Parts: sequence; C-alpha cells; structure tokens
Amino acid sequence: MDKLSYALGIGIGTQLSGMGASNLNIDDFAQAIKDVIAGNELKVDNKEAQTLVNNFFAEQQAKQEAAAEEAGKVAKAVGEDFLAENAKKENIVVLPSGLQYEVIKEGNGKKPSATSQVKCHYEGTLIDGTKFDSSYDRGEPATFGLNQVIAGWTEGVQLMSEGA
Repeated sequence: MDKLSYALGIGIGTQLSGMGASNLNIDDFAQAIKDVIAGNELKVDNKEAQTLVNNFFAEQQAKQEAAAEEAGKVAKAVGEDFLAENAKKENIVVLPSGLQYEVIKEGNGKKPSATSQVKCHYEGTLIDGTKFDSSYDRGEPATFGLNQVIAGWTEGVQLMSEGA
C-alpha cells in the first residue's frame, strides 16, 4: 500500500463526506482523477463539470438552509413552551417585553441606568439546564456596559439594586 496515496484519499474523502457528497460513484471519481493525472481526454468538459459542481453545492446549501429553518421552528416552539410554563411558577415576574425573572436576593443599593457599567456574577444556562457560561466558574465577577449587552440584560439589571 502506498501510504501517501491513501493519506491523500483520506483527506479528500473527509472533505467530500463533510460536504454531503458521501454517495458519489467512487469508480467514476477515481477514473476522473486518473484521467486528469494521465492527461487523458476528459469525459466531461470543464464548463459542464463546473456547472455540475455548482448545482451540487447549491442543492447542499438549500438542504442545509431548510434543515436550519426547521430546527429554528422547533427551537422557537420549545422556547415558547418553556416560557409559558415558567411564567406559571411562583415568584416569577413577567414584564410586558416578555422578560421573565425571579428575585433571589433583594439588594439595597442604587439601581443602574441603561448606560451604567455593572460588575456582577452571572450564570447562563439553556432551557434544559445546560450551563454555557459562568462568572462563578471563572472565580470573578464580570463588568458589562448595560448598553452593550442583550436587551433582556439591559432591562432586567436596571430593576436590580446593588447587593442583589
């Protein structure tokens, strides 16, 4: 076995598989490589080859976009269900914007404005409880400009007093 040839095949095969081209006719694919390397006349001219490849990529992109759109619809429905159930819980406050929060600890200091810099600990989780970020894990609070974060943070943190 020629390991270099095999290694090159691994690379090309990995790329093709990643592009969704895993069910190509391998014999025709190998023949095209042989013909190009040997300088043989090609069975498909360059213009047609480019059209075929472009059409393939356009189809793959359309499939990916459709899958992403469907996943987005599912995620939106799951999120809406979560918010509807969460709103029913005791101590959950729902604002007109849709922001939901629960006061865990009341503060007694001043409240920030929409342009304030705040220093706080936070933990971000997905609706299934999976943690995606935590200042606690890093061992120090984070500093944010309230006009530089997502709208929910800007709105919600302004409702909190220092020490909360």
